[in-house]
Amino acid sequence: MMRGKTIIVTGANSGIGKATSRELFGRQGRVIMACRNRDRAEEAAREIRQQAGPEHGELLVKVLDLASLKSVRRFCDEIIKEEPKIDVLINNAGIYQCPYTKTEDNFEMQFAVNHLGHFLLTNLLLDLLKRSAPSRIIVVSSKLYKCGEINFDDLSSERSYDKAFAYGRSKLANLLFALELGRRMEGTGVTVNALTPGIVRTELGRHVHLPLLVRPLFSLVSWAFFKTPEEGARTSVYLACSPDVEGVQGKCFADCQEEELLPKATNEEVAKKLWDISEVMVGITT
Repeated sequence: MMRGKTIIVTGANSGIGKATSRELFGRQGRVIMACRNRDRAEEAAREIRQQAGPEHGELLVKVLDLASLKSVRRFCDEIIKEEPKIDVLINNAGIYQCPYTKTEDNFEMQFAVNHLGHFLLTNLLLDLLKRSAPSRIIVVSSKLYKCGEINFDDLSSERSYDKAFAYGRSKLANLLFALELGRRMEGTGVTVNALTPGIVRTELGRHVHLPLLVRPLFSLVSWAFFKTPEEGARTSVYLACSPDVEGVQGKCFADCQEEELLPKATNEEVAKKLWDISEVMVGITT
């Protein structure tokens, strides 16, 4: 039961984020849906409320555009002003294989949204999370981290851009971020864990263009083999609620079980270097 608990879910208006919000709301949590588009988020919140049983929590919608550092700072200012505590932060939002785009801060879009935006968000909310301890930070990554490499000389893909590699890189960055943050949070009462949800039927693939003839087949395959958003959200909900993971730090989970990662996702030296560079990129001075 999540009664009395405040949970922030980024990218909460569709896919896994929406399913996670619905489940935590159903468990009487106070869910803050942090979304880029207010109208779509309000619509999702209405739908979740309509489908809820008699026992439920509270849903709030707040605007958060992870592609804009200014928006992230504005969101965090509001949260710190309005919320006495945060029990769970779920860094769920993601953008997948979009064409090469730069953000207003001049970063490659996938790296900016999937890693840098969440990096800044989490850092700005850390004091509140520490004051709310025991609290939890959950980072949604992807098994496609395996396709990624952290090239420190070209983090914004200015020299070359491959949308699949760029996605993999951002998801590898998520795991390294969770690793280093977990190390830093030892002894604070704040736990940090990551997860890979598997292949889920969501809107994440909207930038992937399939030939017309392949689409019906792809649709059939996705219904047969891909997880529903509800199934995809299970591990997020497990990490947010379960007493089993109380005190567990810096691990990655898949299907509610601890998952073994490739060495490149557990390299503490790379994780620390990525942290230091990310601080500079988002303008955090410590």
